[in-house]
Amino acid sequence: MDRFTPTASSMRAWVVYDLANTIFALGVIGLYFPAWMAENDIADSRLALVEALAGVTVIFAAPWIGARTDHSGRRLPSLAWTTGIAVAMTLVLDLGSQALTFLALAIALIGFNTGSVVYDALLPDVSTDETRGWISGLGVGVGYLGSFIGLGLGVLTLDILEWGYAATFRVLGVGFLIFAIPTFLLVRERPRSPRPGPPPSARSLVTEVAEAWRRAARYPDAFQFLIGRFLYTDAINTLIGGFLTIFVIEELGMSVAESRNLLGGAILAAMLGGLGGGRLAQRHGPLRTLRWMLVGWMVAIGFGVGAALTGSLALAWMIAPLGGFALGGTWAADRVVMLRVSPPRHLGEFYGLYAMVGRFATILGPLIWAITVDLLHLGRPVAMAALGVFVLAGWLRLARVDDRPRAWSADES
Repeated sequence: MDRFTPTASSMRAWVVYDLANTIFALGVIGLYFPAWMAENDIADSRLALVEALAGVTVIFAAPWIGARTDHSGRRLPSLAWTTGIAVAMTLVLDLGSQALTFLALAIALIGFNTGSVVYDALLPDVSTDETRGWISGLGVGVGYLGSFIGLGLGVLTLDILEWGYAATFRVLGVGFLIFAIPTFLLVRERPRSPRPGPPPSARSLVTEVAEAWRRAARYPDAFQFLIGRFLYTDAINTLIGGFLTIFVIEELGMSVAESRNLLGGAILAAMLGGLGGGRLAQRHGPLRTLRWMLVGWMVAIGFGVGAALTGSLALAWMIAPLGGFALGGTWAADRVVMLRVSPPRHLGEFYGLYAMVGRFATILGPLIWAITVDLLHLGRPVAMAALGVFVLAGWLRLARVDDRPRAWSADES
C-alpha cells in the first residue's frame, strides 16, 4: 500500500517551476528571439535548422535521461543540471557572433526540453489520483504568469531602459533561475529504491531508445497516444517555437509591440485554459479534454490563415483567445493522459518518449515551414494551413486511445 502523501509545499514548488520555464519558453523562444531575428533580417530557416538540430539531440537524450532517473530513483538532481544548462546558455545569447548565438540557443533548447522530461515525471510525487488533473492544470495556469513576467521584463529592458536584446536575454535567464530554485529546495520526492546494476550509459543511447520503444509497443494505448502527440505537437511546438511571432510580424504587418500585445492576450487565455483544462480533465477525463482543445487549435489556425488571406486584423486577434485557451488546456490534459497510460515502473522512460515525440515534431514542423516558405515559396498561409492538417491527424489518432484508469500488475508498478 502506498503510504506516501504529497506535501502542500511540494505541490506549490512544482507549480512554480512551470512559471520559471515558461519565462524561457515564451519570453525567449516565443517572442524576443524571433523579434531579434526580424530586426537582423535573418531567414526563418535559420531558426528551423537550430530547432531541428536541438530536437535530434533531445530525441535520444530524453528517453535516456528518463530511464536514468527511473534507475536511480531520484529526479531532482537531473532537473537541476538540465535547468542550469538552459539558464547558462540563455545568458550568452547575442553576446557574440550570430553563429555563437544560434549555438547557445540550440544548447539551451536541449537543456530546457530534457529538463521538462524530469519535471513532468515528478507529477505523481506532488499529487494524488484525485488531484492530478487539477494540479497539472494549475501548473500550466500559474506557469503562464511566467509569460507575463517575461513580457514585462522585455518591456523594461527594451522599451524603457533601452538596453537591447543581449541584456534582455540575460535578464530572462536570471528570471528563469530565480523561479526554479524553490523546486530544488522544497519538492519532496516519493521514496524509490535504486535499481540494481549500472545505470543506462551514454554509449548505449540508441539501444536504450530502441528498447524503450519496444516496451511502449507492449502498451497499445501509450503507443497510440505517442503517435497522436507527435502529430499535434508538430503544429503546436512550431507555432510557439517562434514561427507565430514571425507570421504576425512578417505576414500580417504587426509591429513588435502589437505582436507582444497579441501574445499577452494569448497568455491570459492560456492561463484560463490551463486552469479550465485541469478542471475539465478531472471531471470529463484528460483524453476527452485534450481532443476538445485540439478542435480549438484547428479553429485558431483557420483564423490565422483567414487573416493572412483577407488582411483582416480582426481575424488575427481571434488567434489569441482561441489558440491561447487551447494551448493551456492541451498541456494541462496531455501530460495526465501520458500518466494514465504509462506503467509506473517505466514512468520516467515513457515521459522521455513523450518528450522525444514532441522534439521530433519540432524537427519536422519547422522544416515543413521552411520548405514551404523559403524553398517552395508557397507563402506562410500555406505553411500555417499545413500545421492545421497535422492537428487534425493527431485528433483522429487519439480516437484509438483508452485513458481510463487501470490496475497495474505488481511488476509494472
